Amino acid sequence: MPDLLLELFSEEIPARMQTRAAEDLKKLVTDALVEAGLTYAGAGAFSTPRRLVLALEGLTAESPDVTEERKGPRVDAPEKALDGFLRATGLSKDQLEIRDDKKGQTYFAKIVKPGRSAEEILAEVIPATIRNFPWPKSMRWGAGNLRWVRPLHSILCILSDENGVRAVPFDVEGIAAGDTTEGHRFMAAGRFAVTGFDDYAAKLKKAHVILSAEERADHIWHDATNMAFAAGLEVVEDKGLLAEVAGLVEWPVVLMGEIGEEFLGLPPEVLQTSMREHQKFFSVKNPTTGRIERFITVANRETADHGATILAGNGKVLSARLADAKFFWENDLRIAKSDMSAWTRSLENVTFHNKLGTQAARIDRIAALARDLASVVGADPDQAETAARIAKADLSSEMVYEFPELQGLMGRYYAEAAGYPAEIAAAAQEHYSPLGPSDDVPTAPLSVAVALADKLDTLAGFWAIDEKPTGSKDPYALRRAALGVIRLVLVNGLRVNLDRFIDAQLIRIEAAVNHDLDDSALTELLQEIAHHGVFGAAFHAVKDRLDDLHDAFLDLETKVPDASDDLLRFTHDRLKVHLRDQGIRHDVIDACLALPGSDDLALLVKRAEALAAFLASEDGENLVQGYKRAANILAQAEEKDGVEYRYGADVKYAETAEEKALFAALSQAEAAVSPALASDDFPAAMSAMSALRAPIDAFFDTVQVNADSAILRRNRLNLLHEITASCGKIADLSRIEG
Repeated sequence: MPDLLLELFSEEIPARMQTRAAEDLKKLVTDALVEAGLTYAGAGAFSTPRRLVLALEGLTAESPDVTEERKGPRVDAPEKALDGFLRATGLSKDQLEIRDDKKGQTYFAKIVKPGRSAEEILAEVIPATIRNFPWPKSMRWGAGNLRWVRPLHSILCILSDENGVRAVPFDVEGIAAGDTTEGHRFMAAGRFAVTGFDDYAAKLKKAHVILSAEERADHIWHDATNMAFAAGLEVVEDKGLLAEVAGLVEWPVVLMGEIGEEFLGLPPEVLQTSMREHQKFFSVKNPTTGRIERFITVANRETADHGATILAGNGKVLSARLADAKFFWENDLRIAKSDMSAWTRSLENVTFHNKLGTQAARIDRIAALARDLASVVGADPDQAETAARIAKADLSSEMVYEFPELQGLMGRYYAEAAGYPAEIAAAAQEHYSPLGPSDDVPTAPLSVAVALADKLDTLAGFWAIDEKPTGSKDPYALRRAALGVIRLVLVNGLRVNLDRFIDAQLIRIEAAVNHDLDDSALTELLQEIAHHGVFGAAFHAVKDRLDDLHDAFLDLETKVPDASDDLLRFTHDRLKVHLRDQGIRHDVIDACLALPGSDDLALLVKRAEALAAFLASEDGENLVQGYKRAANILAQAEEKDGVEYRYGADVKYAETAEEKALFAALSQAEAAVSPALASDDFPAAMSAMSALRAPIDAFFDTVQVNADSAILRRNRLNLLHEITASCGKIADLSRIEG
């Protein structure tokens, strides 16, 4: 069975596209080969800046013969029908079979399609793959029509087995496939032939090309860390940059350079961001001071001067970049120390969303909500409002304009420079967190207050204008914002009724964006009346304006609760996803959501965790079954009788010992469950409820609910209601599956 080696050699492929392109090449080719009847034992895909490579082991030499059977017309069918069938199958009449069918004797044709060689199939599959390759961006060059990410120069495509090596014969836009390739652009000369994958990889390495991206990355990191260690320094880990740089070079040569003394005073994050984004340099820090002092660059070739010229050139370019960063830093510091409010005032000219107003208006709302939340999270209200007002000031700074990913972080630096307390400055950085399911969650009270206010305002704002996520589309990252609210509440153990704060923010947003609620026009009219007297057009205008305000408030009375309820449902859905990852079933959460107070997420999760543990026990599982049995009998009786049995059972009508024991157990459970629930001790409440399991089982085993006596029947149905009511205090067990 032959092995296949395919290489598509071109000009430099952007690093961000290489890994996906290699996987696409493997999938497209292997899927097409399997569809054509070929199988293979293993496949590997590789990429370098100038080549995509696919290696298949154990490819079948040819596809199997395929026999297809087709049913034709009946024997007594018109001659034209038979002629059409013969044309379609390519057979003659004497090659057909006649069989008995349920509709009479019928012609059948057996069409044998002989297998094809791997070379023949590959000669069709690979050109088709190249012509239809799914590059995010592609180009044409020269006079041809082929589109590729960069000009394609050559195609290596060989099959190798015990009989030798043979090139697969095909060409694409005049580029003929062969058995040769070439090495490094600068460090290798001429093309060379290969006989298989091992020979190919070995000859490439001799020609200064490391085929594996993982091997290139390992080589870069090994040399960089050793070089830094020798100087008593550490390389700042950056896996994303490492993967990108490994896609920029075929023969990585690691070099370490120095950063100018005049730039060492810049914040380390500024140095790291500038070098990473503009130069693709790794940062090297002093482990003692944390200061970034040097940089690592990766060249694509060895030089006679051991990279001195490369380092000198990179150093000049880096100095120019860092000079810009230093200018931004010093200019921003000057503004921060004099008056940070200049930045927040400039946000009055920055639109957050065309339906939600400016960033400045949003900051006002966040500040008001942060003040409201302060008492819940244990923060000072004045400090919470101040922290919220400066948290986004750095959006107007030159540094954040140049490096948006530094927002928040620079806000902390600038707030500290302006003389704000450390906890207020920290809120500027931390209020964006958490940004994802694994991101750290702020725990400082001020940071929590501002972070919650920021995320709740985002959610309430887009709910107010009906811009909610749909399906997989979530352009404003509202699912992430809801998860952020959930994690802030749960990690910090906050007892907060979200609907109260959601309602407040929805009202603030409506007041800001709904012109019918704007009373500035009313104020002007009242001033005119005061000046000229009540008789005149202004008086009637005031009346009309008051009517408009009345209608607007009536609309608000309906709109806010609807939006609030819908947003809370959305938050609950995100909570289900969050808890499902922690092993809590969705039906357990639904059972807890059915009870009042579901907007208190910390209480809700505490109840759900206790219920999940309870249901995992034998007592819990059996109690649920007893509850459902009681609920079903009660529902059937109420439907049949047209009355509700909700008026309390009386123990004096109990006849059997089991019936009396259930009365006693319900009374004891009530005495234990109510105080446990009042203190939010859900495990204790569940434990007390588990004592009902045996009495309920015994009751159903020995007592006939639908007794002949109407009095007994009514009392026992009322007793069933007491069972469901008692169980319903811990959760709505009807929602538990199974």
